[in-house]
Amino acid sequence: MNKLNNELDLAALRFKSAARDLEHIVRHIAARYIVQQVPLTWRLLHAIEAEALADLGFASRHDGFMLGLFQRPDDLQFPETDDAVDFSRSNALPAVFAFAVAAYEEAKKANAVAVKGRGADRENGAGRAWRG
Repeated sequence: MNKLNNELDLAALRFKSAARDLEHIVRHIAARYIVQQVPLTWRLLHAIEAEALADLGFASRHDGFMLGLFQRPDDLQFPETDDAVDFSRSNALPAVFAFAVAAYEEAKKANAVAVKGRGADRENGAGRAWRG
């Protein structure tokens, strides 16, 4: 029984490590588009997924079985259009999609805070070369 627990613990750690690795890769890819203010469309989401799963570093760090766990099942289809991504009615996302959507949502929140902060600075007179 102890050996089984150790194997399960090891498998869980391997999965967790691969998930963190993939999330880092997806966030890096998404950041390139976020910086350019490219909206998250279905077509872009598919492109991010393809690039992340084809990452040679990711493939070299994890075995084929682990890589397969992050592949989207063939029967789980999503549009491939230039429409904005909307998962408001779904909580079942492939890992890459979830990481990309999270990166975009965090960037949107950070941008809103920054815009709000700039507005407060203007109201308080910060950033003015003079006090008048």
